[in-house]
Amino acid sequence: MSAESLEIAKTRYQNGKVAFENGQYREAIENLEKASALLAGNSRLGGEVEIYLVTAYEAVGRSDDAIALCERLKRHPHFETSKQARRMLYILKAPKLKRPSEWMTEIPDLAALADNELKISVAAKSTKSSGEQKPKPPEPEFVDLSQVNTRDNRFIWVALIAIALTISYLVWLSFSGIPG
Repeated sequence: MSAESLEIAKTRYQNGKVAFENGQYREAIENLEKASALLAGNSRLGGEVEIYLVTAYEAVGRSDDAIALCERLKRHPHFETSKQARRMLYILKAPKLKRPSEWMTEIPDLAALADNELKISVAAKSTKSSGEQKPKPPEPEFVDLSQVNTRDNRFIWVALIAIALTISYLVWLSFSGIPG
């Protein structure tokens, strides 16, 4: 493999990871598949790319492709890749739990919308004319002191005594010559 194709594969891999992390799973699959094609399947980097590809397949609902790729990656020569593939395969083959529909929130697929429909237009702020008056600040709220609990809390005295004792002990240590 040439150094140039290795760099292209690494770039595709990074682009695929970024697309995956941004929820652009189809773009992630495209980049990861191209990176995988450029790399040797039994290399450590090739295994990493294909592990990411498994998660991207699962994210778009291509579970059969994800499981098939995991089955192949179980026999990968790099130990960490094969171990991760076995763990992912266990999860992918686990039975799917039924959830009541009231627990679910449907998220619309925004891929069908045109790009210009996704953009939100923000109306420009109108400039205030000099004749407008500034709003008055809210009047301060008065507190009825008869409703405030002013009962003595003994904690403050305990804390002050503890601080005084600590300072006295530190002063005593500094004059007694005991290294502290």
